[in-house]
Amino acid sequence: MEEARTARLQIDIPPHVAETVQAIALLHAEHHRKSTLAERIVDRATAWVGRPRLLLALVAAATVWVLFNLGLLYKGVLPPDPPPFGWLELVLTGAALLIAIMILASQRRADRLANLREQMSLEATLLTEQKTRKIIELLEELRRDSPEIPNRKDIEADQMAAKADPHEVLAVIEEVTSEKVVNVSEEH
Repeated sequence: MEEARTARLQIDIPPHVAETVQAIALLHAEHHRKSTLAERIVDRATAWVGRPRLLLALVAAATVWVLFNLGLLYKGVLPPDPPPFGWLELVLTGAALLIAIMILASQRRADRLANLREQMSLEATLLTEQKTRKIIELLEELRRDSPEIPNRKDIEADQMAAKADPHEVLAVIEEVTSEKVVNVSEEH
């Protein structure tokens, strides 16, 4: 069944798309392979903790605990955790602390993958910019060399063929972003 699905996917999508999908899958596999046993355990535990079933189980357990202790108190027996339920508070606080640490550890690992993707996207964008610039240069050269096409100056094509300096682009982005922050803060 899986082989038929894989074969169908290879037929339905162009080879360059399949190569891209494969490259992304390899990136994820490499990220998983480089993770430690502790990181994989924390990721699985975080995934388990993040399910709605755990929330329902915690609410149900806390409710049963409170009702059990109130029931014993109602019968005149000293309950193990009388109101205000100090032991319950301690257990839930400890569980919250562990869950928070697990989430932070999982998020840290996920951030490493996100940073890798971001870096790859930036590299791909820069490579695409170089290729596009070269295509524009070649088209302009073809236009100048072809006797059938009238020769004219295309300022926009010249601007597009010019190499973009990443530092200048970053400076403009920072300037525009800081202006927006100032404008927003002035409005409020």
